[in-house]
Amino acid sequence: MMTGMDFTRRALFRVAAGTAALVGLGQGVRPAGAQALRGAGPLTNRDFEPLGGQPPQDARRSVEDFDYQVKYQRAFEAALWAMPALAIYRFRAAALEDLGLRDNDIIAYSGVATAKLEATTANASTPYITAFTDLQNGPTVLEIPPAGEEGSLYGQVVDAWQYTIADVGPAGLDEGRGGKYLFTPPGYDGEIPEGYLHVPSPNYRVAFAFRSVRGPGMSEADAYAYAKRLRMYALSEAATPPEQVFFDPIDTRYPTMPIWGLRHFENLHAIVTVEPIKPEDMFVMGMLATLGIRHGEPFAPDPVAERAMIQASYDVWFYMQEWFDNFPKDKMFWEDRHYASLLQADENNTFTWTYEDRVDTIERAAEYFWCTYMPKVLTDNPATQYLMAMADATGARLEGGRTYRLDVPAEMPVDQFWALTVYDRATMGFIYTAQGRTTLSSYDLDGMVKNADGGVTIWIGPDAPDGQESNWIPTAGKRPLPAMRLYGPRPELNDRSFKMPDFEPVD
Repeated sequence: MMTGMDFTRRALFRVAAGTAALVGLGQGVRPAGAQALRGAGPLTNRDFEPLGGQPPQDARRSVEDFDYQVKYQRAFEAALWAMPALAIYRFRAAALEDLGLRDNDIIAYSGVATAKLEATTANASTPYITAFTDLQNGPTVLEIPPAGEEGSLYGQVVDAWQYTIADVGPAGLDEGRGGKYLFTPPGYDGEIPEGYLHVPSPNYRVAFAFRSVRGPGMSEADAYAYAKRLRMYALSEAATPPEQVFFDPIDTRYPTMPIWGLRHFENLHAIVTVEPIKPEDMFVMGMLATLGIRHGEPFAPDPVAERAMIQASYDVWFYMQEWFDNFPKDKMFWEDRHYASLLQADENNTFTWTYEDRVDTIERAAEYFWCTYMPKVLTDNPATQYLMAMADATGARLEGGRTYRLDVPAEMPVDQFWALTVYDRATMGFIYTAQGRTTLSSYDLDGMVKNADGGVTIWIGPDAPDGQESNWIPTAGKRPLPAMRLYGPRPELNDRSFKMPDFEPVD
């Protein structure tokens, strides 16, 4: 049996042996692992600390207020992530709050939009129709008239994330025959009555935007009358639909653009607190919780989060402006021109930027920053082409206060018409001017000054050149974003064998 004295002697022997081993290490008996860890030099205190686990000794923190920094970063990323939903939310919010309408009331323009339609890259060539519904109240019916000589509809129905859930008209589910679309809420398991075109929605709030396309020889008044054949009501009212409410905002400001600042995140809260959360969005919902935004709970940011959200919202706007200032050259419509298509689809030719391995929030945000109501799929031969002038002929950015000219050929590759609209680069919306002109199109050719070859020169800038007032789109000193819309493009445009001239600076 080992005595206490024996145990002590053995322990002392092990300590002595360990000391001898350390001495031996100094005399060249060095295990390979220790040599790799400490090198050939003398031992230091650092040799007895973990490898890793903390930054280098000379590292310093880059910010003093980590609470603000984390909340700012999360707010910035959330604003990019939510761009599609925030953009479409404003259309409905403005209709209810500014126009005093209700869900299922229909906005129908009696003529083409003016600058009072404060919307991102809207057109001023065909009258708009739009409406909104909330499927929390149950399924909604949308009646579409058949297409024919009296007119037709072109446009999309989108969900709360602005993803198209149905096209309408000749290119839509009704194939131009008209019909009753039935929109049902998430998880709906009720009976679908016969005779309806059923569209299950992944979200509760649904919106549509259509253009009333005139038939041959028809007027804007005819297009307006055709638009007023639409009906929208709850399925529960289908037996005796109520009288349809129409509102014409032609002389009313309709402010649909995002409100940057804290309001941006108040709107975001109003979206995520109602709509179902997709699995791919759970991570962002965790970031929003840091800011006081939680599904189904009141909007309750603390003062630091509020300050961070305001600045992050502003910075996202500046970031988007910089993104478009440095528009990717490989995305230009022609290699040797400075136009980009307004419709910049994802790798699947859709507009979700959701892939098996990622969600691309930056390119998605950029597209929904300057465009709304995209088609479900972008084909190789779209029915319209929208070409945005990103720079002048020299490659320089277009500037506010300068005058530019565009020589439009006499023979444009379109079966319907072309239209040039100039937007404010800061807002991507129409420019308010004393003249009220936002657009010139092939419909205006009879009143324009023509060139010797039959084409026309269009001038954009703060003032019209002498004798060119009819060919001028005023910019009121704003930095311009010109958009050439081409309706019914011919193959030579879609295959890019036809090329538009660039804008030329003239002063």
